[in-house]
Amino acid sequence: MLFNSAIFIVLLTVTFILYYLPFIRAWQIHVLVAASFIFYAYERPVLLFLLLASIAINVVTSYLIAVDEPKRQRFWAIAGVVLNVALLLFFKYSPLFAKTFLGGANSDLGRFLITIPLPIGISFFTFQGISLVVEVFRDEQNSDKRKSAENVVPHSFMEHLRNTALFKSFFPYLVAGPIVKAHEFYPQIEPKKFSNINWEAAFRALVVGYFLKMVIADNLKDSTSWLEYPFFLNDSSALLVAFVFGYSMQIFADFAGYSLIAIGLGHLFGYVLPINFNFPYISKSFSEFWRRWHISLSTWLREYLYYPLGGNRRGKLRTYINLFIVMFLGGLWHGAAWSYAVWGTCHGGALALERLVKDKIRLPNNALLNGLRALTVFSFVTLAWLLFKLPHFDEAIRYLNALFTNRYLPTRHLIMAAMFTYSLPVICYYAWHFGRQRVAQLQRYEFLIFGLLMAAIVLNSGSTQRFIYFQF
Repeated sequence: MLFNSAIFIVLLTVTFILYYLPFIRAWQIHVLVAASFIFYAYERPVLLFLLLASIAINVVTSYLIAVDEPKRQRFWAIAGVVLNVALLLFFKYSPLFAKTFLGGANSDLGRFLITIPLPIGISFFTFQGISLVVEVFRDEQNSDKRKSAENVVPHSFMEHLRNTALFKSFFPYLVAGPIVKAHEFYPQIEPKKFSNINWEAAFRALVVGYFLKMVIADNLKDSTSWLEYPFFLNDSSALLVAFVFGYSMQIFADFAGYSLIAIGLGHLFGYVLPINFNFPYISKSFSEFWRRWHISLSTWLREYLYYPLGGNRRGKLRTYINLFIVMFLGGLWHGAAWSYAVWGTCHGGALALERLVKDKIRLPNNALLNGLRALTVFSFVTLAWLLFKLPHFDEAIRYLNALFTNRYLPTRHLIMAAMFTYSLPVICYYAWHFGRQRVAQLQRYEFLIFGLLMAAIVLNSGSTQRFIYFQF
């Protein structure tokens, strides 16, 4: 179910009305859980059983960690993590395993594994489940944080079941994040009042989110659809640069738009979700990019993978290796194809090289150099998005070959104009962010900006398309 579909607006409206009825206040969590189950099961009802299984695994293991004797807590923590990872591996990576090691459809087992459906959002709600199990275990092992564990796992199993069902299935972030950690969400589970809604925060997030998705991303997709094999083979270098630039703008607008909509919806029901994007395309380093892009994922990888591997505490060589490992696995998290692993490895290599340079050279801090650094990071990131749009290596290589050899004037001027037109608001979005921080008077005109955004949503939305990150 898409956030910009009519059926979702109906579900949202009914859920919102029921949620704030005075005589249903004691059942608010149940209303949200029911709405979330409907949201998830709308297109493929059978996959609801997978979500229920994931909820059951995390409810039982996290509760047993909290109530069982200390010597068995580690066993339940390991069991919870292993079962979460097993579900993810089976449903997301079985086709990749079959194609790589079993000859694809050439064997009975290979044919079976290839047919396993990819459940929408499994990467997101699995990582949230792992965060629950690990956080409860860490708190139980640390006597200073026992009360923190009690805030997540109450004494009543049924209350923990109810709370965890909401944590795992809350529909604003269920299928594409942000990835919310247990300690961020559970303390917020309490009766909500209509009078306490942060209407301004909800309005801002929803308007900007829907604008980025419906006006920018959904219109850019019509132009970037030509960035597919074999359509691009005879296009000029200038047009090929425009394609990959447009796709970079599209994927930002699509995913940042989704995250803002999720944050706005959370505000409507009294829940504050973490910021997932902080203007990543102005980053002056690759490490800064990953502090600004998909913040909830990079934070999760750092806390639950990079630090346990040793982080940067075991010498420079181990630091570089850890960066490679984390980004390789982060790439695979994005999709069950080796191209995503290569994409992650490219980012891991960039992070390791950047760390090496920082260890050897102290770069001066000036506007010109910072601008060149930002341009370098953006160009690298944008070019790497090719592996998202062209997941077959030979197609990406053909694109790069055409990019450097088709040195003639572009002919499809309307496509270039369309990509520029719908990329320009993203540039303005970044410029407004800079200007608002430096010129206080600009805030007086925000009402006009939001009026224009709402008008564009109504008058100039593109044809509906699934969010890009739904496939992950």
